[in-house]
Amino acid sequence: MLKVNVNNKNEHTITMDGNSSGTIDGKEFSWDVIEVKDGSFHVIKNNRSYTVEVIKAEINEKSFLVSVNGNKYQLNVKDKFDELLKSLGLDNLKSKKVNEIKAPMPGLVLDIRVSEGTEVKKGDPILVLEAMKMENILKSPTDGIVKSINVKKGIAVEKNQVLISFV
Repeated sequence: MLKVNVNNKNEHTITMDGNSSGTIDGKEFSWDVIEVKDGSFHVIKNNRSYTVEVIKAEINEKSFLVSVNGNKYQLNVKDKFDELLKSLGLDNLKSKKVNEIKAPMPGLVLDIRVSEGTEVKKGDPILVLEAMKMENILKSPTDGIVKSINVKKGIAVEKNQVLISFV
């Protein structure tokens, strides 16, 4: 059993009875799937033809961006184990809160791209650190608000030194 959320709006329950049939929200379906090339499929479902392409797959997050006949859909999938963890209240164990960014190596702070109080999203550039004559852009590992900046532009830092703290 899978629960599939489509475009963060509609959730569907899918069960598979083997490789070529199953139910979607209790309605039976049959399908035939052929992989045309890596990540691209030809699907015949209930006598209708579809071209399906996997554009982006985040396997660990169980999140997929797919194109079906040219229309894009964001799919977030939960299996029976995810549902079990949710029912036990253990579904948020992997969302570890990061409170600080530490220097991954000794280096020189070239640029600080945030200020105290700045709201950042996961993946936003935070700081540029030069190490071994290479510029490394340190990105935010989580969503949050910058609480304090513990370094200044132009200073040398040691490995594991706290550079920025989050609220």
